Amino acid sequence: MPDLASLSARLAPLFPGLLGIALKELSPERVRAELAVRPDLCTTGGVLHGGAIMAFADTLGAVGTFMNLPEGARTTTIESSTKFLRSAPAGATVVGESTPFHRGRTTMVWQTLVTTSEGKLCAVVTQTQLVIPA
Repeated sequence: MPDLASLSARLAPLFPGLLGIALKELSPERVRAELAVRPDLCTTGGVLHGGAIMAFADTLGAVGTFMNLPEGARTTTIESSTKFLRSAPAGATVVGESTPFHRGRTTMVWQTLVTTSEGKLCAVVTQTQLVIPA
């Protein structure tokens, strides 16, 4: 199982790195990360774009699934549902915490809560990950 530093290094040159996702906690039961709300991730209203929130949460659910995969298996998202509840302004930091609803042999379902750094809920994302055998 990868540790926080090695998985962060693996994601750095990929889309999660481009977004600026900073993994903070990593286990088979929970993934926690932060994302700085930069102006280039915002809408014209100066708040974090919904697609950035979805990509942030999708990454955390995928990482959680990855932490639970059997040797050699891969994963991909097959369904995602997002409920937007509050905006996050440029200059803020959002925190994502992803926990599993289901960790099965063929699918895993993860819920990610995206909050402000003060703990106010911005979005709830539920996603289903397919487990692709080796």
